[in-house]
Amino acid sequence: MPESGQSTPGPISGADPAPLPPSETAPQTAARRAGLLVTLVLGGLTALPPLSMDMYLPALPAVTASLGSPAATVQLTLTACLAGMALGQLVVGPMSDRWGRRRPLLVGMLVYVAATAICALAPTIELLIGFRLLQGLAGAAGIVIARAVVRDLYDGVEMARFFSTLMLISGTAPIIAPLIGGQVLRITDWRGVFLVLTGVGVLLTLVAAKWLHETLPEEKRHSGGVGQALRTMRGLLSDRVFTGYTLTGGLAFAALFAYISASPFVVQEIYGASPQTFSLLFGVNSVGLIAVGQINGKLLVGRVSLDKALGFGLTVIVLASTALLLMTAGVFGKVGLLPVAVGLFVLMSAMGLAMPNTNALALLRTPHAAGSASALIGTSAFLIGAVASPLVGIAGEATAVPMAVVQLTCALGAVACFLGLCRPWQQRAEAV
Repeated sequence: MPESGQSTPGPISGADPAPLPPSETAPQTAARRAGLLVTLVLGGLTALPPLSMDMYLPALPAVTASLGSPAATVQLTLTACLAGMALGQLVVGPMSDRWGRRRPLLVGMLVYVAATAICALAPTIELLIGFRLLQGLAGAAGIVIARAVVRDLYDGVEMARFFSTLMLISGTAPIIAPLIGGQVLRITDWRGVFLVLTGVGVLLTLVAAKWLHETLPEEKRHSGGVGQALRTMRGLLSDRVFTGYTLTGGLAFAALFAYISASPFVVQEIYGASPQTFSLLFGVNSVGLIAVGQINGKLLVGRVSLDKALGFGLTVIVLASTALLLMTAGVFGKVGLLPVAVGLFVLMSAMGLAMPNTNALALLRTPHAAGSASALIGTSAFLIGAVASPLVGIAGEATAVPMAVVQLTCALGAVACFLGLCRPWQQRAEAV
């Protein structure tokens, strides 16, 4: 096994699955054989962020009225949760490389449950922002450790396929979360949304405690402290290609989060849709993401190189963002909700190619430090998304232009990182 902090050359995109290592342990073999059960548990953990974000989205205007705060301030509750998830991964990822996957996960989930329950009681916007930050910090455990467990158990094309399969589970969260949030708002206020999230957190904690076994054996754990963790991350970031895929995925996620943050106001305030209509449109867009993710995992992976699939997805995101900017800027005259919804659907669907492939391509290069690598991947995505979030409301609630500008800027940045740092044509040439 390479020393911590060193980068190993990644397998070529679209290569055959790597064989299982001879040193694979009994717990790892058992976990792989669990198949569907492991997939469901990991899918539930990766579904936690969209549940935490999207179930709350239909309630944003209600929070604005209830706490007497402007929309830009209320959007900081999204930013705080996102920033917490980003920073928390930097802590939990290295911890999981040192102490294993289970203990950091269970501690994080318990704190998540407590913070979410307190959010339901927050009397002011300042306290709500603060506990949303804590909610994000604790919820990061589920995100980073789920990816690390996948890297523990799978390799090569098999790992890319598993990430696409996870999207079938975690991708349903954006569909059902706003729908649940909209229905919860029919019978109670926004605080009830956090009570439902508390129940979800309790359920996930119990399921993970019972069925998710340790996948990182003691002989493969890092024994160093904070200094060693920092050296490992520095070594990972010194790998140009790993950094390229990490930034590409982070910028693509930021384009997605610009939509998540702005869409409640764009759809409901600018186009006059009800919370239920917004939830329906959000769910349809999420179906597109899931469908394309499954096409990626079932049809493309193994037949088309991961880099080619990723490049096509990024191209579609750029085109969809450009169309949204032209429509919202009035270039085609006054445009109704339907054309804008179609543009958002195309953008969301293309994420089904971008997200699983950037994760797989980055983690393929880091078998020696999956927790730390997963932390860097997730942190970059959430931090860039946290910066993008408040920018979508910079011009107020009467225009959707800032959302489209942020989306196009992030999409172009993702393409620049993919071409300038990953240089997929160069990797293919080196493999010949």
